[in-house]
Amino acid sequence: MILPWFHSLMLAFRFPFPDCGVTYLKKRMATVLIQGASRGLGLQFARALAARDSVTTVLATCRRPEQAEELRSLPKVQVLPLDVTSETSVAAAAQQAAAATAGLDLLVNCSAILHPSGRGETSLRDVSLAGLQETFNTNTFGPLLVAKHFAPLLQAGSGALGVQSEDAKQRHAAVLVNMTAKVGSTTENVLGGWYSYRMSKAALNMATKNLSIELGRGRKKVLCVGLHPGTVDTDLSRPYHKNVPAGQLLSPERSVSHLLAIVDRLTVADSGRVFVWSGEPLAF
Repeated sequence: MILPWFHSLMLAFRFPFPDCGVTYLKKRMATVLIQGASRGLGLQFARALAARDSVTTVLATCRRPEQAEELRSLPKVQVLPLDVTSETSVAAAAQQAAAATAGLDLLVNCSAILHPSGRGETSLRDVSLAGLQETFNTNTFGPLLVAKHFAPLLQAGSGALGVQSEDAKQRHAAVLVNMTAKVGSTTENVLGGWYSYRMSKAALNMATKNLSIELGRGRKKVLCVGLHPGTVDTDLSRPYHKNVPAGQLLSPERSVSHLLAIVDRLTVADSGRVFVWSGEPLAF
């Protein structure tokens, strides 16, 4: 009989333990990258991951590292410049990351805007090509280009996050997270409005699904998922806080804690799916 605490210890460190009928893999140390880490959810992801003993390095990107004082003060954090709306900048950041690490175990795409004006469109009269383009550049095209240029590092990851399959052919090298939103789900849309934001997140969900298929092939699989953080107390949602029911506005700390718990239990079967912060899958 295996004592529960000892079984948990074996699961945590994944040592060989032949008598229990479970194959444990040796625990690996993780290198992670947070894209869009200077504030809000991205900053909290960097803070939470840097606090983990199992994480050795946090690569954190933002447009202006010299202004990201809190981010630069975190332990284990190396800040890289990256403008998600510029493929040249994304490619240069990937080269810098490759010089700093041999592989990534987790990449979280956090950058997002509601609309260039700071408020979502309430009717067709508010829709403009410039607003659509800028929102898509940040929310959809940028994360996809980050996936493109950082894929080699993800495929070289050690598989330190998520739950590895007992089938060697189904084990994964890394996890890619695209931060999405419930309002991007066509099945959840009953109010309309917010054209740019809703459409950009719906398109991001499709990109995540595509990535899960392409990066799920071969022996260096990357699990790709979308995560909805809930309504979080950040600059993006601040104009709408007064409309949030009491008790439903999440702190960045609470949201990220739940989101990382989801990442920790991801399996290969979850790739291509979207989950809300509380753990339930979201139809999109």
